[in-house]
Amino acid sequence: MSIRPYVLTEKEFMNQEELMYPFEERGLQFGDGVYEVIRVYHGEHYLIEEHVERLYRSAEAVRIEVPYTKEEMYKKLDQLLQLNEFTGDGKVYLQITRGTAPRDHTFPEGVTANLYAYVMDLPRKVEWMKQGVSAITQPDVRWDLCYIKSLNLLPNVMAKQAAAEAGSFEAILHRDGSVTECSSSNAYLVKDGAIYTHPATKNILHGCVRIRVEAFAKKAGIPFHEQAFTLDDIKSADEMFLSSSTAEVMPIVEVDGDQVAEGTPGTITQKLQQAYEEDARISAEQSIFSASGKKALS
Repeated sequence: MSIRPYVLTEKEFMNQEELMYPFEERGLQFGDGVYEVIRVYHGEHYLIEEHVERLYRSAEAVRIEVPYTKEEMYKKLDQLLQLNEFTGDGKVYLQITRGTAPRDHTFPEGVTANLYAYVMDLPRKVEWMKQGVSAITQPDVRWDLCYIKSLNLLPNVMAKQAAAEAGSFEAILHRDGSVTECSSSNAYLVKDGAIYTHPATKNILHGCVRIRVEAFAKKAGIPFHEQAFTLDDIKSADEMFLSSSTAEVMPIVEVDGDQVAEGTPGTITQKLQQAYEEDARISAEQSIFSASGKKALS
């Protein structure tokens, strides 16, 4: 995955090699900042309104003043793709911190926020989407304000690393047996034709793709319940899947070494995948269905 040369900052566009911040940068020393990851397909942002809205909600929650208005942010992010002549599939990483100031826990006065955004190539995980992935379960030891997309991700990193060391794609997080979400995605369970997922409380990130998944389900007449499920419920699940900007709608076919139902992506999951592809305007050549020779689901 290659990062394209031009980056957006709080002041201007510049070459990535010119981007430098002092060591007393609050994002580096305190994790005092927020971020977003925006998916890009064929050179166009996907769900950019949802991501920008969430960025500003997160910044407001931690009292960071974003250096651009929302309207300016939309224009700047479009310019970032144009300046890099980016026309493929990728992602934009955008980070805002409280700024640079002598190290002290209290907020510095008269300091401008630091911002940078860059775009990099990111092909779709087609084979994993077709076959499904495995996951492990881990206790959710994060702070209580997970709806804020903050830079404080060490618990997420540790859970993701545990999954990687177990040969799995993701770690499903739980609090006393009640599933919240995954280390970097939202988690769903399908039972008797209905979808279950943790309510959008302060304890989970309100995923942008999660919003779309709910809309896809309702349009297809699939019951969608914001109701937490448990580790015990997983044992009798008909299907499981996760969603995120980089993983899209990803089937989970194994948890902690145990097969989920038949161990293959389920019908409801595939319907949501197809709805996602249509919404994101994925070409027929890139579709996980045409690539596998499957017919479109009715």
